Amino acid sequence: MIRSVFADEEIPFEVLKRFGLSQEMIEDLPQNVLSGIRDGRRSPVLPICYTCEDGTQVHDRARFSLVRNEETNEVKVMFYPKQTRVTLDMFNDAEQALLREGKAIIGTMTTKDGRDVQAFHQLDADTLQVLSVPTPVIGNNLQVLADHFQLSAAELTCLKNGEPLTIADEKEEVTFGIDLNDPKGFRHCMGNTQKWKEQAGQTMDTYTFGIFGCWVKDDAGDLNYVPEDEYTETMWEAQKRIGMSRASAHKM
Repeated sequence: MIRSVFADEEIPFEVLKRFGLSQEMIEDLPQNVLSGIRDGRRSPVLPICYTCEDGTQVHDRARFSLVRNEETNEVKVMFYPKQTRVTLDMFNDAEQALLREGKAIIGTMTTKDGRDVQAFHQLDADTLQVLSVPTPVIGNNLQVLADHFQLSAAELTCLKNGEPLTIADEKEEVTFGIDLNDPKGFRHCMGNTQKWKEQAGQTMDTYTFGIFGCWVKDDAGDLNYVPEDEYTETMWEAQKRIGMSRASAHKM
């Protein structure tokens, strides 16, 4: 049985609440998103709100993830704010083109102690941040994956070059690819490359109804939370349609 990295009772809801994300809002996210957060993945881009020292209230958007202090075992929240523009000046034109396609590339990064090391880089299209992880970390995880599925050298090279790889596993297709939003550095899904790419964005429907409220995706793709007592007539109608559709599916 695969266990989540973080238990529900470890989620620091009091910290999230200070940034405008109540426990009800988090628990109303889809189960696959919640499972990803418990496994250490970054959340979708969500609306956050916080108060500065001068009393100014700031509304922003960010991903978040849970991180554990290995010495104290304390679980904290790490935020990844959405940038207003992408900065790729450190990469050449060819590398920038690959990054904009969502592919991982290998280049140089400077560590906290000032050393230059080789690293995988990948653009998070939803936050416009460049994610960077040293190559030995991802390389080791990819080698474990290659050993388990008996991948050829060419297939492993394909992955390291930032291309998703689809293989047949017990008559089912499974696709792997580098995704630096995942704590392992790569992500897999059942299905082909297109399915893998669709899963990358943790896409949510226009209306995701939960117990306490609903996550609504607007025309720009941004998510906003609406408590149940603020539902519009359109939302009540959508909830009814979704309920009828699910009931019909259960009868089949």
